[in-house]
Amino acid sequence: MKGVLFSIVEDAITAEHGAEAWDALLTKADVDGGYTSLGDYPDDEFYRLIAVGAELLDVPPRDLTRHLGHSALLALGERYPDFFSPHARAIDFVLTINDVIHPEVRKLHREADPPEFDFTVGEDGELTVAYHSRRRLCALAEGMIRGAATYYGDRVVVEHETCRDAGDDTCVLRCRFAPGDPALR
Repeated sequence: MKGVLFSIVEDAITAEHGAEAWDALLTKADVDGGYTSLGDYPDDEFYRLIAVGAELLDVPPRDLTRHLGHSALLALGERYPDFFSPHARAIDFVLTINDVIHPEVRKLHREADPPEFDFTVGEDGELTVAYHSRRRLCALAEGMIRGAATYYGDRVVVEHETCRDAGDDTCVLRCRFAPGDPALR
């Protein structure tokens, strides 16, 4: 897994709970924690950080993963504004992930294995997102969709319709976006 996700998780935990919480998390998860944005790290370390973080914060792991996805998207918006600036709405940005964002990730990191998304936009503007990844981090993707709405000042309702973790064949998210307060953009 790419180090940028680990770095963003560190930033979110540190900002919200302090450096001591991050250190306690690393110790209890039994991981080194010397993550760099350009490094590659075992997926298992990410899963351990989530499991231990959820335990320490007394929240379900999916909730923590979703929250970290939200925080990660906002951090990515700060770090890589050129990916975000061409879009006026969250839905427009989300629809570029396969064709713009992930190809750029692969240019920088040939061995990267980002998730793939199948998008369907309904006549009513509802976005159906099918998430495909061996990592099974659909909650992270859901959090990132919510983070995109926050970034653009939009509102979103996300329903996690099906999930591989529940025995379904694929993870499907139904998203209904609505413009928020223009002053927030």
